[in-house]
Amino acid sequence: MALRLLQQRREDGGRAVIAAEGDAAWIVPGVETVYDLASRAIAAGHTLAAAVEAAGRGDAVDPAAEHAAGRLAAPIAHPDPAHLIMTGTGLTHLGSAEGRAKMHAAAAAPEAQTDSMRMFLEGVEGGKPAAGQTGQQPEWFYKGDGTGTVGPGDALTMPAFAQDGGEEPELAGIYIIGPDGTPWRLGLCLANEFSDHVTERHNYLWLAHSKLRQAALGPELLVGPAPEHVEGTSRILRGGETLWEKPFLSGEANMSHYLSNLEAHHFKYDLFRRPGDVHVHFFGTATLSFSDGIRTEIGDIFEIEAAPFTLPLRNPLAQAEVKTVAVKAL
Repeated sequence: MALRLLQQRREDGGRAVIAAEGDAAWIVPGVETVYDLASRAIAAGHTLAAAVEAAGRGDAVDPAAEHAAGRLAAPIAHPDPAHLIMTGTGLTHLGSAEGRAKMHAAAAAPEAQTDSMRMFLEGVEGGKPAAGQTGQQPEWFYKGDGTGTVGPGDALTMPAFAQDGGEEPELAGIYIIGPDGTPWRLGLCLANEFSDHVTERHNYLWLAHSKLRQAALGPELLVGPAPEHVEGTSRILRGGETLWEKPFLSGEANMSHYLSNLEAHHFKYDLFRRPGDVHVHFFGTATLSFSDGIRTEIGDIFEIEAAPFTLPLRNPLAQAEVKTVAVKAL
């Protein structure tokens, strides 16, 4: 049974770590955050699972009840949000080029192959290299820092200037950088890599603008080997009714890249191996409501669920108020 880690919001404003295996779940004594637990494991030369076992078992807890009561936070955070880096890769899933190609094909001649399709096909050809080799470089984007991370139940708030707020149901890898610069993968969580697809569709060179948005992380951090096949459902609720629903697939069996290849191309940069930093890296999706002609509205609720995760990720859509920003000469 896979170990799952969750972070509980305590009434005093602090945090507690919940460990869950199968139907059993308990408070992990002696640590307040998953970040602290991971740091302890690295220092001791233990796995996360071994660190949980060494800590013993505190009070039993019901994760579903905590989730329903709104007492679960995102499963990872950094004490200084500026040291949590959100990034991602696109065009990594079999079928993921179709929606992107539709988005950008209008700008190309009918016989021309879009940059998106070329990048996707290069990934299909070289994204799963032989052991010990580095494969094709994927698309990569910067998404923000820890101030843009929201947890289950929290609103996904698009900026006042945004043209769209659309869901992207994905897996996200969660990493911490050890004291010697080694990246350690803590596990995977469900995620909504929230983006502005209208802005992206206008011009692919605006992809960077479209990605500078918040992102939601599901309540559970799945520890241990990454599952080969993840199958779930992404839906949008409006007024209590299902507006749109579609299955989505993830895991390496459904991807054109190995996770190790995506990780190698991210952490090859010295900047991303700064000791103590946390990285949340989104692995991409092939399923978007935008590709099916859906335009979201304020108040819509995004819902993502997938086994082997046991709890869904739900987030309402909101929009920030207009802010006037003026640069002053100093």
